[in-house]
Amino acid sequence: MKHPHRLSTVAAVVVATFGAAGAAQAQQSSVVTITANGRGQSRQVEMVTASELSQLAPGSSPLAAVERLPSVNFQSADPFGSYEWSTRITVRGFNQSQLGFTLDDVPLGDMSYGNYNGLHISRAISTENIERSVLSAGTGSLSTASSSNLGGTLQFYSIDPSDRAGAFATASLGSFSDRHVFVRLESGATGFGKAYLSLSDQQSDKWKGHGQQKSQQLNFKYVGQVGGGKLTGFANLSRRKEIDYQDLSLQLIQQYGDRLDNTYPDFGAALAIANTSCGNGSTTYTPACDYQYYAGSGLRNDELYGLAYDKHFGATAHVKATVYHHNDKGDGLWFTPYTASPDGTPIALRTTEYRISRSGVVATGEYMLGMQTLKAGLWLERNDFDQARRFYAVSAAAVPSPYDFPSNPFLTQWQYRFKTTTAQFSLEDAVQLSPALAVNFGFKSLDVKTGADLQVGSPARYPTGDTRSNKNFLPQVGAIYTLSDSAELFAGYAQNMHAFQGTALGLTPYSTTTAGFQAIAGTVRPETSQTLEGGWRLNTRAIDAVVAGYYVDFKDRLLAIQQGPGIQGNPSVLANVGKARMVGLEASISARLATGWSWYNGLSFNKSQYKDDYTSNGVVYATAGKTIVDMPQTMVKSILSYDDGTLFANAGLDYQSKRYYTYLNDASVDGRTLVNGSVGWRFGTLGALQATTLQLSGVNLTNRHYVATLGSNGFVASDPSGTFQTLLPGSPRAVYLSVSAKL
Repeated sequence: MKHPHRLSTVAAVVVATFGAAGAAQAQQSSVVTITANGRGQSRQVEMVTASELSQLAPGSSPLAAVERLPSVNFQSADPFGSYEWSTRITVRGFNQSQLGFTLDDVPLGDMSYGNYNGLHISRAISTENIERSVLSAGTGSLSTASSSNLGGTLQFYSIDPSDRAGAFATASLGSFSDRHVFVRLESGATGFGKAYLSLSDQQSDKWKGHGQQKSQQLNFKYVGQVGGGKLTGFANLSRRKEIDYQDLSLQLIQQYGDRLDNTYPDFGAALAIANTSCGNGSTTYTPACDYQYYAGSGLRNDELYGLAYDKHFGATAHVKATVYHHNDKGDGLWFTPYTASPDGTPIALRTTEYRISRSGVVATGEYMLGMQTLKAGLWLERNDFDQARRFYAVSAAAVPSPYDFPSNPFLTQWQYRFKTTTAQFSLEDAVQLSPALAVNFGFKSLDVKTGADLQVGSPARYPTGDTRSNKNFLPQVGAIYTLSDSAELFAGYAQNMHAFQGTALGLTPYSTTTAGFQAIAGTVRPETSQTLEGGWRLNTRAIDAVVAGYYVDFKDRLLAIQQGPGIQGNPSVLANVGKARMVGLEASISARLATGWSWYNGLSFNKSQYKDDYTSNGVVYATAGKTIVDMPQTMVKSILSYDDGTLFANAGLDYQSKRYYTYLNDASVDGRTLVNGSVGWRFGTLGALQATTLQLSGVNLTNRHYVATLGSNGFVASDPSGTFQTLLPGSPRAVYLSVSAKL
């Protein structure tokens, strides 16, 4: 650790706050930064509410608020946390693809960039329409609709329409020519129910290089009473266009600085690089070929629809069912100097194209029987996913726009159609054994089947066939012991499985040759985890606090490696490479220090290590005992807030220790401390406007230079020279001024 004094300073702040909390006045302030809201849960659960989300710069991803929670490592290369190529979230050593995400019970998949079974929360709904985000850091509830939640779940819930007709609007301007406009129109309560329609538009320049990040969203939600129950319908539409930042290496940052970027919109500069450094024509390849490309971008059009019915039958029974449908049209664009266009231009536009059409149902039921509560859950989904790799012509006289979906490819390298069906059933019994002791026990059964059909491409190179991930019994047990009206102990144990991914790219059985696929068929196993956690909670008028510890065995870890000579061509194939273990301690406290003042602190220590070596192409990699990539061992979050009803402000500090991006831990990025904050004034009623508010928000206020995202191009075993381009620097200081009001 390069800066131990910073950790000492931050830790001292936390210790001082815990001490001050003991003398905190039992007086409710008007804002609480974070609430340790897991009371009554046998697992570690914490929540971020709309009040915390409102402190962010308008247009920010809700993940930018969730990162305040202990054990959460969230990174993004842009100030808003919404640039999807760069966004990464890890919790307790598990990466984003090993977590589960939902919105109003609808599965979002693993929210990865090249998503095959969902979409990112930044596209699923506008942040202004989110009521709360609930993190189960170790174990999600049994009924959560996810086939990837080895390490917990993050569930988002939208606000309901208001009973009062009117409008709410927010507009902001800020650094890097940012502008954001959000308008929500409320119907108010009518004889037919109530609804809102919101529109948002955001456009911001990149903080380095050239290009813009653009996003438009439409959200509609209806709530009405039908047959004594609550009927909810929603439609969320999103259009997103993002010009990429260039992936860098430690060597490039040291040599050129963290502002090195692609050449866009200067095509001539990219053409010169392609002609001199990329091995085209009679030239020889040099690493400078990959320092800068012309451009890359991510284009996503999404439509998410749902209809839910929620009904209570007296005081003993409750059922809820949600049906949903999601369409996605997505392209990842890259102007590659490794494929020539038909006219001889040494650059072509390469795309990875995604088309998702998935439908499903999520249903839960509860029945109270004396001191018992029986719970059952069901999730069924059918996902049709088309994926293709195509190339489009580029010339100096006709350079395609990175903001537009291209047409008329001159080459389709491969095209797949994946059909994935998911069936999950859960059953749980919660029993109040005594006034102080409650226990819960249950299981879920998860079955995921994928069939791959190759539409275009060489059958010898691109595999087809079926994969299946199945566990009929994944148990979960827990207990809660009440110490007093304000304190309790909790403990829980759970097993989970991560289903194989139904996609051609990434850690998937299909990312190999046909020979490689046949070699691992029936032998490779899906990843599983066993999680044990427990802790203590305190909830009083003055303090919300939690201290939790956890122990996780992560089994059958998957990695793409080169097998032995028994496979023709010795391709890279998916393989189980052993275990990993996560052990840690986390604590958080929200203390109401005085009228209007509150102070939140979160602290986490994590020891996540691989437990086995692995062999690739005959070479043994000694990863046993090495720290898991992209997981800091220490994180400290501290936020001081003030709100007297008119003036409000907060200042936040976020520290984390160094992170590795190689499995052998021979390359890492330094730890860093970031400072964020906001200040605002509520003017109240101004003419026809109500709740008029002016707010100034800032991120990275000390203008710290740091690396945010690790693994943008994956992780490698070793990088002693620091030349692997898989890093994205974080945004410099940025400030935003916003005004909001109700009508």
